[in-house]
Amino acid sequence: MARRSYTPGKIINNLREVEVLVTQGSSVGETATKIGVAEQTYYRWRREYGGMRIAKIIRLKELELANLFLSRICGKALISHERVKALQYHTSGIGAPVETIL
Repeated sequence: MARRSYTPGKIINNLREVEVLVTQGSSVGETATKIGVAEQTYYRWRREYGGMRIAKIIRLKELELANLFLSRICGKALISHERVKALQYHTSGIGAPVETIL
């Protein structure tokens, strides 16, 4: 089965649709299949997005993306800092030659 990507708005609408159908007497498995997802996916979405509005979910996704970006920048800066420290250590005459660490 091909993997689909759902937008936060579509996820919220699907969650609401399942809730309505469940209150009308359908089972969660039937309604999840009706909207085109597995029952497990429905429960994962409910755990992650349950009770949220679309604007909050969009903001959450923006923050997660910004956090990923900043983590990558910090990681690169840390690597550069470690290389400078190693270079200073090795050029001070103690340890291995510089070529072995770069």
